[in-house]
Amino acid sequence: MAKIGEDIIGTSGLPPFFKLANADEVSIDAPQNRKGDALRTWVRSLSGFQKEALVRSAKTGETWRLVSDEGPYLNGHDAAPCPLAFLSAGMVASFMNEILALAERQGIDIRKLRLVQDNYYTMKGSMPKRTMVGGAENIELLVEIDCDLDDAALNEFLINATYASPLNGLMRGQLESLFKLGKNGTELPTNKVAELDGPLFPDPGNHFEKAKPEPGDLPLMEPVGPTPKKEVAKGTASGGSSLSDEQDRRLNIGAVATMREDGIKEIQQMQYSPYGTSFRFLSSEDGRAPDANTLISAGIGFCFMTQFGRFVSMLKLDLPDYRIVQDTHFSLGGASGGTGKAGEADPVETHVYLETSESDETAQEMLDISEQTCFLHAFCRTDLKTKLRVQRI
Repeated sequence: MAKIGEDIIGTSGLPPFFKLANADEVSIDAPQNRKGDALRTWVRSLSGFQKEALVRSAKTGETWRLVSDEGPYLNGHDAAPCPLAFLSAGMVASFMNEILALAERQGIDIRKLRLVQDNYYTMKGSMPKRTMVGGAENIELLVEIDCDLDDAALNEFLINATYASPLNGLMRGQLESLFKLGKNGTELPTNKVAELDGPLFPDPGNHFEKAKPEPGDLPLMEPVGPTPKKEVAKGTASGGSSLSDEQDRRLNIGAVATMREDGIKEIQQMQYSPYGTSFRFLSSEDGRAPDANTLISAGIGFCFMTQFGRFVSMLKLDLPDYRIVQDTHFSLGGASGGTGKAGEADPVETHVYLETSESDETAQEMLDISEQTCFLHAFCRTDLKTKLRVQRI
């Protein structure tokens, strides 16, 4: 099947990921920091399913530019990782942060550590009938470790470390995301989704174009090659399969994380179902690579934006341009931030800007269906657990 849109990411000449040298000039600011870290994520559609995000953190003061694409299952160009890859990479980075920080606090010598994570999602129902719903399932985490703790102590230690992750706040409990809607420069009330109390933020428009990279020679993200194949119940791999009108499928995105000698986390994302290319991410909390909260926040924004693209392309609706401004609020890590508590988060707040000739009611439906089918807004509204397994190495 023909690919959708142009390969703007592949032909732009810009590095796919970079730290902004001029965030203030671009005029992206961070939200008020009410829990420990507050991140503002701008996302715009580039072409087809290609998207660009700028993410600014109140905690670090840094702003990162990231891009996302889709593979053959959405007739994409496969020029960058899919949205769900960012959440998986950010989550496994956050788990590693807390495991290492808790070990340091408790004087535990971890000689080797490798995390193998699997995230699962579902898509069921009919798009023409408006019954299609995205879902999120429990996470599986295999911890390969060499340390002196006995089995019981190690299990308790790892449970405490995963609870300490700020992402725990989005997993535990059921957070209903909040939204504001703008169409062609005019604010509209939301219909089914919960409306955020407050004014619609200014549309970032073409401010993305001003972003300039800081010099750097680290390859922050690069393709690795085809993902190793494995069986996934109700998994699909065919071209355009994610655009079919009726769906009942299960998605599986993996992530394998290790720590390099220079202290940067290297994460290989696995695209098991829908089957696709594996990409390598670098992540760091010291400014050398995108931090865990940045990757997580970008992933939520990218996934939500993809659902707009799916809905309008499947129903042949007019939506030539669309953007969001998304705020995420996380506590500091229980170990890395020294709080000694489980990680917390507030509901995701998203301002949506649609440019369309469709009616106000259709614009509202675009938002409702995109939220309904978004795997990562489902992740937020579902009470999820991390199933731990431990393997000594």
